[in-house]
Amino acid sequence: MQQRELGRSGLMTAPIAFGGNVFGWTADAATSFRLLDAFTDSGFNLIDTADIYSRWAPGHSGGESETIIGQWLQRSGKRHQVLIATKVGKPMGDEGSGKAGLSRRWIRQAVEDSLRRLQTDRIDLYQSHDDDSATPLEETLAAFGELIREGKVLAIGASNYSAPRLAEALATSARLGLPRYETLQPHYNLVERAVYEDALEPLCRAEGLGVINFFGLARGFLTGKYRSEADLAQSPRGAGVKAYLNPRGLGILAALDAVAQAHGATPAQVALAWQIARPGITAPIASATTVAQWQELAGAARLQLSPDDIQQLDRASA
Repeated sequence: MQQRELGRSGLMTAPIAFGGNVFGWTADAATSFRLLDAFTDSGFNLIDTADIYSRWAPGHSGGESETIIGQWLQRSGKRHQVLIATKVGKPMGDEGSGKAGLSRRWIRQAVEDSLRRLQTDRIDLYQSHDDDSATPLEETLAAFGELIREGKVLAIGASNYSAPRLAEALATSARLGLPRYETLQPHYNLVERAVYEDALEPLCRAEGLGVINFFGLARGFLTGKYRSEADLAQSPRGAGVKAYLNPRGLGILAALDAVAQAHGATPAQVALAWQIARPGITAPIASATTVAQWQELAGAARLQLSPDDIQQLDRASA
């Protein structure tokens, strides 16, 4: 399986990243360990998480995903086989607690918390989870620079940045000689194309950034399991796909079905293969809650779509 570089970081990843938001939420510890073993045994290596995962779940305070990954790293001895990507910036405390944003003070505290939960001495890719307009970019990037010099972080990335702010951050790094964001994590898939393709994609390609897009399967919609409102109760994420149940969304599913049938594949595999084939995309992020689900998704990395297949999917999702 061909590896791809994350920007100009020197870090190499297989073409699908595992989304760690499920660990400790919809996948308990034992299931998470099996998923991580199956993921690495399949030849994949990039695990994406965040300090806030899964703070939204009742009784959770954040850090649950990182904690499970850390336990698995110790149990499996596979730290050398994987790249750990995590994020900082979303609120980890009540409003006014200071446990949010991208100030130097919070980054310095949050990275130690993440390293402790992950039970590792370094984070391979440390990402700004959200833009923080209240903190100067110079402060944020200088703080990341300290962590890189100390060996606690190898490379940095951005998530949920607009094109103007990402361009401003890259220019700030160049002007001040600070580390630059090597990756972008945007919301992107067959049903959510415009925001990334209109302005972010040209910028990322011009600047040589890696792109590890989230919601690669549109919260499960692109697997084909949600085709009517009656299907939404199948999963805790069902409510999030209701907006896709329209003529365009159903047309995308029909195109996925047709291409999948032609290849003896599944809609989910085709949806990810379309992203993997797009110039500029490094590794879409996808989650699974069973080993069988992961093994299906892994097949997307081996699926070669023809130009006609891609054109058919492009037309349906335009």
